Amino acid sequence: MKAVAYQQSLPITDPQALQDVTLPDPEPSGRDLLIEVRAISVNPVDCKVRNGVNPPDGEWKVLGWDAAGIVRAAGSDVTLFKPGDRIYYAGSIARAGTNSELHLVDERIVGRMPASLEFAKAAALPLTAITAWELLFERLGVARNTGAGTSDAILIIGAAGGVGSILVQLARQLTGLTVIGTASREETREWVMNLGAHHVIDHTKPLSQELKRIGIPQVQYVASLNQTDAHFDEIVESLAPQGKLGLIDDPKSLDANKLKRKSLSLHWEFMFTRSLFGTDDMQKQHELLDEVARLIDNGTLKTTFGEHFGRIDAANLRRAHALIESNKAKGKIVLEGF
Repeated sequence: MKAVAYQQSLPITDPQALQDVTLPDPEPSGRDLLIEVRAISVNPVDCKVRNGVNPPDGEWKVLGWDAAGIVRAAGSDVTLFKPGDRIYYAGSIARAGTNSELHLVDERIVGRMPASLEFAKAAALPLTAITAWELLFERLGVARNTGAGTSDAILIIGAAGGVGSILVQLARQLTGLTVIGTASREETREWVMNLGAHHVIDHTKPLSQELKRIGIPQVQYVASLNQTDAHFDEIVESLAPQGKLGLIDDPKSLDANKLKRKSLSLHWEFMFTRSLFGTDDMQKQHELLDEVARLIDNGTLKTTFGEHFGRIDAANLRRAHALIESNKAKGKIVLEGF
């Protein structure tokens, strides 16, 4: 099968940072599905792994987690899908990635693709949808469908990125929270407002001052999606007593003592936890993706598809990684076909 892979961590400007290769076709067993990959999207985790993980000498490492495609074959213990089903999923960080013509994935973390979407737009959704859903409803414990009238608000730092783009929609459509996103450019401010944010503030300025400017002195929830360490003091200042902070990035350090005075709680979201540890509730991600597909098909949510970078090959994936590393991506970058 065709694939895109690397043998050593290199800057994305190096042609060997990602290369076109041919690898053996995988075979499904147990609860694995063999997927014919039709489209993929690229996430910051792709860049983090490429920059920090070297495969064993002489071996190729295939990146990529988001995918949409067709089930070609199924292992002997599969019960949820059959060959020919159109599916989408985010894979496991402990296994080979989706930047390949064929891919193995456990059926318990796979969802049925939204019927209203083509492969490219479906591939933009899984990883960010799972991350945003788990962060909002499971880590922060926000109630669904609380109705209008609540005075609670959520501040989403980095709202124009992949996770932010779906988190804004979930918070606006499925909760009663006032949704405040951050963005620093006119293009991204407009993107976040169009996704449903009530307000957009500038994260290049002190967050607490920006919140006061729009008449909201404190918020009950903060979802920090990038640069948490740079914003940490302002996050603490902006949270109401007994508020909750959820994050997904990797700050070098955080002084948790600063949370004590307000009895603030800290929640980390890592969407690969269930598949990495084979948790008893691993199949919740299958159910979650099916629910997201239903919400896409009934018009409640919309795909966070941002840009189409052409076919799946090394040159186009290097371009995608470079854009993500520039921190200027809007929505999701998608590639389609080999």
